[in-house]
Amino acid sequence: MPFLVYIATSLDGFIARPGGELDWLPGAEPTSPPPPVGEDHGYDAFMARVDTMVIGRGTFDTARDFSPWPYAGKRVIVLSRTLDAATLSQPVEIHPGPVEVLARSLQGARGVYVDGGQTIQAFLRAGLIDELIVTRIPVLIGSGLPLFGALDADLWLQHIDTRTFPSGFVQSTYRPVRPD
Repeated sequence: MPFLVYIATSLDGFIARPGGELDWLPGAEPTSPPPPVGEDHGYDAFMARVDTMVIGRGTFDTARDFSPWPYAGKRVIVLSRTLDAATLSQPVEIHPGPVEVLARSLQGARGVYVDGGQTIQAFLRAGLIDELIVTRIPVLIGSGLPLFGALDADLWLQHIDTRTFPSGFVQSTYRPVRPD
């Protein structure tokens, strides 16, 4: 079962503003540029590859009020030590971590979508990510929540593919290089 990342960053490497806001994404707010029309960035095909999602608490807090619920039909697990699933309106499970324990419990999943900056970083540090699809949006936001964080050692990635789009989006796919 692969652990997969599909995420957008600003050109300066942020996945959200300091408070978690996504208003810089095209189409997210009335003041942001409209989303590209007619461009297939592969999200639907990616989502067809996964049956399980693992998201961090911050990502869940951002997505919990989206209507419709963007993860309908998927098993959704939120990494949190404080949330209580019984008090939530979304069909999610709560797991306290660590990610290595959670990963072992997901045996039998077809594909796992790992989302959220800290969650992605934890899975990378644990050596659990199999593929990263990163779409760079041509905007500089100056500060925010970075996609990548501290690592114990360098993590080399094998470049698989890069696609460019008329909107200026650049999407690259990588696989971590596993030490022998």
